[in-house]
Amino acid sequence: MRTAYSVETVRNAERELMARLPEGALMQRAAAGLAAACAQLLGRVAGRVYGSRVVLLVGSGDNGGDALYAGARLARRGAGVTAVLLTPERAHGGGLAALRRAGGRTLDAGAAAATERIARADLILDGIVGIGGRGGLRKEAVPLADAAARSRAAVVAVDLPSGVDADTGRVPGDVVRADLTVTFGAHKPGLLIDPAREYAGSVRLVDIGLPLPREGAELEALQHADVARLLPVPAAESDKYRRGVVGIAAGSARYPGAAVLAVAGALRGGAGAVRYVGPARDAVIARFPETLVSDRGPQRAGRVQAWVVGPGAGDDAATVAQVLAAEVPVLIDADGLRLADADAVRARRAPTLMTPHAGEAAALLGVAREEVESNRLASVRELAARYGATVLLKGSTTLVAGARGGPVRVNATGTSWLATAGSGDVLSGLAGSLLAAGLSAVDAGSAGAYLHGLAGRFAAQGAPAGAHDVAEAIPRAWRDVRGD
Repeated sequence: MRTAYSVETVRNAERELMARLPEGALMQRAAAGLAAACAQLLGRVAGRVYGSRVVLLVGSGDNGGDALYAGARLARRGAGVTAVLLTPERAHGGGLAALRRAGGRTLDAGAAAATERIARADLILDGIVGIGGRGGLRKEAVPLADAAARSRAAVVAVDLPSGVDADTGRVPGDVVRADLTVTFGAHKPGLLIDPAREYAGSVRLVDIGLPLPREGAELEALQHADVARLLPVPAAESDKYRRGVVGIAAGSARYPGAAVLAVAGALRGGAGAVRYVGPARDAVIARFPETLVSDRGPQRAGRVQAWVVGPGAGDDAATVAQVLAAEVPVLIDADGLRLADADAVRARRAPTLMTPHAGEAAALLGVAREEVESNRLASVRELAARYGATVLLKGSTTLVAGARGGPVRVNATGTSWLATAGSGDVLSGLAGSLLAAGLSAVDAGSAGAYLHGLAGRFAAQGAPAGAHDVAEAIPRAWRDVRGD
């Protein structure tokens, strides 16, 4: 599992470690890892380190010092290194001296030759602003970022791309776009959450020995092994009821396909059986004859261990209300989010998992969609706190916030090809089935999003895919996670 920590936590860990180390030792550790990553990248883009052209964009803080010391290491290996200094009088003294001793050169950011060097570079190292930066790039740094974007050079960010907010993933102004980000000690939330994540490129973590607390992470990102441990596996004595039964209350005369897709996801999600309630009975049973269908409403459909309500429900508020009254875990999606009474959601004693996309989240919060998209971490936390529910905020990076706080789970297994009609219905059925199989709301949402994203990649393989293709690829994703 990858974890991300706040700037304050990282700073505290750095201070604790520096108190035990010789002066400058921690920066040297970071610079060594940074230089090694740059050398490896230069081997790919330029074929060598010796004779390559490297430009450092250097600000006034320790971030600039990391870049200067790394530049000195590359210069000693024969690279031609030029440091472009935004504030020469405030550049890190030790790093600047080390670069000059190694044969590196310096230029002021305002010099005409600066943009020319950037244009000819093989690699550009972004050391403008560190993790304490706020508010986007300052105006004097914008021309350098623009020149880097126009160049053919590989751009490497030091710790995180300059201009992004390390704690929130917000991009409040101009920003450097990196091909690779080399981060030190711990991931920062902004490296894992959009919109900032798209500016980070690939992320490489350099262990510098920070004494990070076991608890206190802001984010958790599950990996294959973590998800494999969560997935339900039937035992020898299992039957369909012991494995869990998930109820699907979805679909309408206008949207029968939503019910079919939710059932498709549920059948592949680990529960032993799926009960369907709603007006799309004929469409569901024609496509999935193993489904247990009922026309008696949620309260009389038979025993279930979890409910999914809302996909394609239209204006059927009565069904949503019946499901919310059930004393089992409930997943609310799509129309269900609009129809659900907020007080009824907050009053539930059994776990509740809400799965909005950005537009639905904005409506629930009473804000513009753009506000949710620009500040996804704060939005998912606010929704979870306001409704007393676990919230899965869909998007290019899906976020799952628990009803009782704690680290937010982030998932990035998806693909842009998942932006297709019905994809969310499949996810609802899948996560609901995991709820019925006994997973907590946080784990069901996290594992469901992980499998759904992988299934989207397998279904698309670089080409358009429909939601039904995603559902059919879930078993492949499941086997891939478990290593079967």
